[in-house]
Amino acid sequence: MAETNDLSQRLRDLIDNAGYRHNDRIPPERELCKRLGTTRNQMRKALSELEAQGRIWRHVGRGTFVGARPVLNLQDVTYLRDLIKPEQVVAVRLNVEPELSRLAALHARKSDREQMKLCADKCRNAVDWRTYEAWDNNLHHAIARATQNQLFLYFFETLNSVRRSIVWGQPRETYGPDANYSSFREHDEIVEAITAGEGDLAASAMRRHLHSVYSRVLPESVSEDDRPH
Repeated sequence: MAETNDLSQRLRDLIDNAGYRHNDRIPPERELCKRLGTTRNQMRKALSELEAQGRIWRHVGRGTFVGARPVLNLQDVTYLRDLIKPEQVVAVRLNVEPELSRLAALHARKSDREQMKLCADKCRNAVDWRTYEAWDNNLHHAIARATQNQLFLYFFETLNSVRRSIVWGQPRETYGPDANYSSFREHDEIVEAITAGEGDLAASAMRRHLHSVYSRVLPESVSEDDRPH
């Protein structure tokens, strides 16, 4: 069991450090075995453990993918993308993600807290916007996963799939975030509150972060009433 746990951690580190985005396909079992120096049997046990944690999902004949198994198929995501306005996505995020942060503060495991800290650090060290956005997405996903509630996680996956299918058109004046980018501090506040088990602070920090983001991206979608009290 200890050998499987160690392999699971090494596999998780490999996936985290490779910079995969959500729903990206990871290398096949044969290649993973070669990289980590293990057998197919041990690798399958480690993959099963990560799948149970919602960190990966597998589809026979297609491969293994980062994140929890999507609830919606691609046709459903496209349908919702065409039906939902960006302002509605913002409204749902402002209501759902602060509560996910509150629950994460109550239920996060040590590995969840470590993953959140890793994601926040990766965001801060991102060399370009694409890398930053990938790790930012990983951070929000880690928070949802830390609720230890599979139904909440699937709901987040649905919301996240629709959000990422929308073209937001945010202008980028730099190649990547500068050293004083406000989201770095906001991420730290969220992670610190969750790590400390402070649910109300975590919820307020997440709401403040989302308000800050959408004040830049889609200012008409937020108002003073959306600020945490």
